[in-house]
Amino acid sequence: MGLHFSKKEFLNRKTKVLKSMKEENLDALLMFRQESMYWLTGYDTFGYVFFQTLVLDKNGNVILLTRAPDLRQAQNTSNIDDIRIWIDKDGSNPTDDLRIILDELKLKGKKLGVEYEAYGLTGRNAIQLNKSLENYCSVEDKSELITKLRVVKSQEEIIYVKKAANLADKALYEVWKHAKAGVSESKILAEMNRVIFEGGGDYPANEFIIGSGKNALLCRYQAEKQILKSQDQLTIEWAGTYRHYHSAMFRTIPIGKAETKHHKMHEACVEALKNCENKLKSGNEIGEVFDAHAKTFDDLGFNKARMNACGYSLGTTFSPNWMDWPMLYTGNPYIIEPGNVFFMHMILMDSDNGLAMNLGETYLVTDKGNERLGKQKLDLVIL
Repeated sequence: MGLHFSKKEFLNRKTKVLKSMKEENLDALLMFRQESMYWLTGYDTFGYVFFQTLVLDKNGNVILLTRAPDLRQAQNTSNIDDIRIWIDKDGSNPTDDLRIILDELKLKGKKLGVEYEAYGLTGRNAIQLNKSLENYCSVEDKSELITKLRVVKSQEEIIYVKKAANLADKALYEVWKHAKAGVSESKILAEMNRVIFEGGGDYPANEFIIGSGKNALLCRYQAEKQILKSQDQLTIEWAGTYRHYHSAMFRTIPIGKAETKHHKMHEACVEALKNCENKLKSGNEIGEVFDAHAKTFDDLGFNKARMNACGYSLGTTFSPNWMDWPMLYTGNPYIIEPGNVFFMHMILMDSDNGLAMNLGETYLVTDKGNERLGKQKLDLVIL
């Protein structure tokens, strides 16, 4: 089996989940989040785009219900012994197969937790699931039960996060090396991905964001690939990814010449990031980090250009995005702990002047404060 963690690590994780289930008075948990399945068992697939669930009952029984293409996927990547297959056919309803499993585990009339907040559990599948469980057992939304356990990284996980950070650093070096007037954004993306894959990395959970000119003001990937002009601005957001663990970075790079306001915006981003660093400490509420971000930009006159969130947790995530719980926004009461990993992005989008400036780094919370995992400079680099 291609397991990425020790048996002890997986046992510790399962013990934590069973403890949380007992505290919530759950007789079983139906997992639909691929992140939960990977974290708990090592199961690595994109088969969650179809109906798929991992059942864990309070006695520790683990059963995977999936499609035939994922049988060997589960055998090769996970520690799951009991794998059931539902058959593709016209009008098939895999929740019927799930009921058979629940009957075997004597869960009729019991209390089940379901991960409804899952990309694999589409609206149609959720309707089928609810109909199947109606008058069979009681169901509660427990989408965050495992998510809240995953948010504090173990030492084995931190090793992978730091490897991801090293790959992100290498990708930034390729940007500095290749981004110049006359070069296509496609070439830059190709070189960034090359060093990540050559370094043993993975596909990220969402596309790298890249845009120049007017597209430098976008916070999402889009398909247009432009040629950099003699004077331009290039925005890139990317992540190094290793064993599905992410470490993200964010930069806006002036090409040829920086506008005067580019310099002021960059200075504001650096100041905001430093102020957020000072709040990203064990015992503080995560909402305080955002408030430091907002106050810095507002005091410097950039209220209209800033965002309403300034980051999020990072870890092992699957498509369609690498954002994890919790997010950094005002009033978020989550208490920061050692072992948290957060990506903090300082985003300024000045639509009136058509200017962008972004600066983002990933941090590991420690007993003594935090550690910036990216080792590249924060200076405004003009190419």
